[in-house]
Amino acid sequence: MQILDRIQALRPNGNRASTAPLRDSHGYTPDIPEGAVRLAELLGAAPVRNAFGEHLALRRWFSEEIVRRPGDPNVIDLTALRLIAPEVPDFVADPQQWLFLDTETTGLTGGTGTYPFLVGIAWWDAGGLQVEQFFMREQSEEHSLLIALAERMAERRVLVTFNGKSFDWPLLETRYRMTRAIKPPSPRAHLDFLHPARNLWRMRLGSVRLAELEKHVLGWHRGADIISEMIPQTYFDYLRGGPPEPLVPIFHHNQADLRGLAALSLRVVALLANPETHGEDALELFGISRICERRGNSVRARELYQHSIAKKLPPETDRVARRSLARLAKREGNHNLACDLWEGLLGHSREGFEAYEQLAIYYEHRARDPHRAIGFVRKGMAEARKANRLGLLASGAYREYRSRFERRLTRLERKVGRTLLAAMEAESRVILDESN
Repeated sequence: MQILDRIQALRPNGNRASTAPLRDSHGYTPDIPEGAVRLAELLGAAPVRNAFGEHLALRRWFSEEIVRRPGDPNVIDLTALRLIAPEVPDFVADPQQWLFLDTETTGLTGGTGTYPFLVGIAWWDAGGLQVEQFFMREQSEEHSLLIALAERMAERRVLVTFNGKSFDWPLLETRYRMTRAIKPPSPRAHLDFLHPARNLWRMRLGSVRLAELEKHVLGWHRGADIISEMIPQTYFDYLRGGPPEPLVPIFHHNQADLRGLAALSLRVVALLANPETHGEDALELFGISRICERRGNSVRARELYQHSIAKKLPPETDRVARRSLARLAKREGNHNLACDLWEGLLGHSREGFEAYEQLAIYYEHRARDPHRAIGFVRKGMAEARKANRLGLLASGAYREYRSRFERRLTRLERKVGRTLLAAMEAESRVILDESN
């Protein structure tokens, strides 16, 4: 019944009081809930009209230093941006092209039945952040809202979001297509700061919700805030004729998200551009190392892994960093460094099993010492059995390691056997020669 109630809430209700009978170019009079007039008064918002009807719009300019503290919006490093989105064009480094976007919707899972009833956008302006919000007082105002958003996106070509690639923008594209009348705007580039945020701070914070990042990374607290899960129901209550006052915190929440996104974007770019200066702890440096490695910048990744290890990472992360550094060292041909790192990982859970395998590979193929290679393989097999017995290694992972170790051991023993046989034959020939 809850789903049916929500669908009913999105349908026009003839019992609702409406505003003055304004008609759009199609002759349609929207049936607006009576609380919409009061909502506009509470927010200082006003109706905006275009060819598809009306929607409520609100502008607010934020000049606080807190918005700009993590970096300079006038200086954007293109190399840093390409660690986030490798194929972006050069003009992405122009902050005047950035348009921040965040939506509040009738559902948190997306889909064709989900509406973005509030769309917030923002851009750098006059030393601060200009925020503009478009609100659907009633579902029929969606076309008007979408036209207004398309006009703003035509002015700035770089879309900047937090999880927008997975949620906000696909949802909006769906809504544009479902109108069958409004062509979806096409941003020339899309920067999504959720993914670098996960790399940089998830290990330290656990959660990378924007409010948590504001508090622990940016150093400021947004204050009282509505719970995100309550937002859809609050909007449905308003559509059914409920009071408009509970909607006001949703507007403030959306504004806070845009401010947080703007500040976080500068923090991430500054950090990626100059981690040695802006990095505050070893985990941040480790996160940048991983980003650089994924983008193919192995030299920079190796340098930053070493810096993060020197700054004392937590034990588990330290092992992951040393494993990554060992892989890079091997790839670059620095086998001595790789072996030192692998030997330091012996006896440690998953990294240790890989270390036994890598050391066996080194001694088999480079040091030409199959006997020592066999020793590492046998120790690795024993450690894997022990870990599986103690429940420290899942059965599937254990079977995979055991299979690889067994194949390598069989090949090494065959190789040692051939070597031993050849040595025995050579010794026999020497004895025969001496007897003759």
